[in-house]
Amino acid sequence: MREAPDAIVFKELGQVFKTDSGSVEALRDVNFAVKRHEFVAVLGPSGCGKSTLLRCIAGLLAPTSGQVDVFGLPVTEPRDDIGIVFQKPTLLPWASVEDNVVFPIKHKTGRVNQEHRASAREMLKMVGLEGFEKRMPAELSGGMQQRVGIARALLLNPDILLMDEPFSALDALTREEMGFELLRIWQASPKTVLFITHSINEAVLLADRVLVMTGRPGSVLCDLEVPIERPRSIETTSSKVMHDFSGQLRSLLLKRAA
Repeated sequence: MREAPDAIVFKELGQVFKTDSGSVEALRDVNFAVKRHEFVAVLGPSGCGKSTLLRCIAGLLAPTSGQVDVFGLPVTEPRDDIGIVFQKPTLLPWASVEDNVVFPIKHKTGRVNQEHRASAREMLKMVGLEGFEKRMPAELSGGMQQRVGIARALLLNPDILLMDEPFSALDALTREEMGFELLRIWQASPKTVLFITHSINEAVLLADRVLVMTGRPGSVLCDLEVPIERPRSIETTSSKVMHDFSGQLRSLLLKRAA
């Protein structure tokens, strides 16, 4: 039997942006693959092209060189089997929580039926917001707003979930809570996740593998498997193996910054 293709494959990917002051090379010769239902975190200094990677996978940006394949096919446009969670949830302030969740369907098809709304309510239940369907975004905390963003990204049941520093705007306690919430959601409904973060501890807690990027132009410095068994819990965060592996990643990042 033929082996199923990897969910995501980067092949010699390069990205150069043209600006008024000249060209900026954001990515150079990026090569890595992500298996289906694998959770991969990406760490790296600011400006190393982490978010650009996601835009290329999502079909929002055409690479200057090389290509990205999703399930064996080159990415040439946005796909319905890819969901995106941004750093800020970017909710419509005049729309209810439920209407925000179904907005992508309305934007794409021009209509929303009761089946779509039932799916939205199910997603809100999954992210712990049952009973908040008719609330307005201004009535929600930052963490609750980000849960709405996750529910919106999950509505079409995508195979791939791209997450661009989704918890970075939250306070430390809410951020940790959201990390465990994401683990629960991922275990209940497995997805292929590519997770951009600046937090070493967050990457180690959540991911199967951690990619460390070089400074600009960004490329993969190292690709390390996280040596921590699942399931993970609050006790994981104080374990010696997590402390040691986080230290290893920190050293790699500091060496690149030196």
